[in-house]
Amino acid sequence: MKNSIQKIAGIIITLSLIGGMIFLRTQMSKTFDYQNSNFAFFWLSGRMILQGESPYNETQYLAGHDTYGIKWRPNNIFPYPLPLALIFIPLGLTSLANAYILWQVVSLVSIALIIFTLLNHWKESTQRRLLIPIFAFMFFFGPMYLTLFTGSIGAIAALVILVAILLFEKDRSLLAGIVLSLIILKPPQGLPILLLAGIWFLARRDWKAILGVAIGGVSLLFIGMIQDPLWAIKFLGASQAVMDRTQGIHSNVWAFAYLACKGASPCSTLLGGTLGLILLGLGGFFLWQHQAKVTAWEAFNVIIPIAFVSTIYLWAYDQLTYIIPIVWIIGTLVERTKSYIHAFLFLIVLDVFSFYALVQQASTDKDLWSFGTTVIVLGMVLGLLYLKPIDKPSPLA
Repeated sequence: MKNSIQKIAGIIITLSLIGGMIFLRTQMSKTFDYQNSNFAFFWLSGRMILQGESPYNETQYLAGHDTYGIKWRPNNIFPYPLPLALIFIPLGLTSLANAYILWQVVSLVSIALIIFTLLNHWKESTQRRLLIPIFAFMFFFGPMYLTLFTGSIGAIAALVILVAILLFEKDRSLLAGIVLSLIILKPPQGLPILLLAGIWFLARRDWKAILGVAIGGVSLLFIGMIQDPLWAIKFLGASQAVMDRTQGIHSNVWAFAYLACKGASPCSTLLGGTLGLILLGLGGFFLWQHQAKVTAWEAFNVIIPIAFVSTIYLWAYDQLTYIIPIVWIIGTLVERTKSYIHAFLFLIVLDVFSFYALVQQASTDKDLWSFGTTVIVLGMVLGLLYLKPIDKPSPLA
């Protein structure tokens, strides 16, 4: 009876603390310029579909900016895959201001849920007590701050990968592949993630997962074609326009190659492509060699940062997906050292560096420093994997 009361009290306190942090953060968000944020584009796309319009129609899309006071208009059409707009139909039912706050809540609840679910991979309460500290530290994590500020979809991308991991752990590969295919709605990051995951699937001879990804991908293509038969072609054109104006500013090898070549072509393309292929090749080799020795969670801990640093387009807010390897790093540090000290030191270093990178981005309009966030996360993942005999059964299974 006493244990039950303590458990209920613990749940109430935890939910109250998380709810309080979410409430305070959403109150801060009311001061942000949501009309000139990425979220305005997402909201507008959902609103337009509700009104029978197409966010891929240039005239209608730009007119929507005028109607709702969206002054920032870097794109002539919705610069994301058309099926993504369907997710924002519910938010399109309310005003942009209300939808922005609701999206903040959805993102924060998603992050809390991801942390909670991943920590439950450990049976000991030692790791489970980390829910509140990790969630609190995430408010000072550069990608988290920028995600909430811009209203981007990093939390949903992380949630998609989490669900796929859980399904793989339950040997439901076909459904896991279908769910994972949704990551293609963020093509610059989704494509390399699916490429590396595909290598892991091939090494495991997991044909159901490959079939699931194919089914999901084809389904998304046809869902978009119902709205606009030429949506894929229009999206490629919009993507190229975005790439042309953002070269040399991202936290990936392509940006550093562009700067090293001083923007000269084909030098920057060849160098960036070569570096990207080398990293993808090394990541694929690791996954192939250790396919039977790593869990689904551990595999994606390697896949995500390598895919991100190899892709052609990346902003700091995309790195919110690093929450998946970050929780693993923290839990593993506590498990190995039997102490919270190393875990908190890692969080402090990560928060300080990522926030410094964010400040540099704000002052220079370049996101180059966020490359270091990837190095820290990937370095810790590989270090912890290699510091233990990787052929031993993982405690996370």
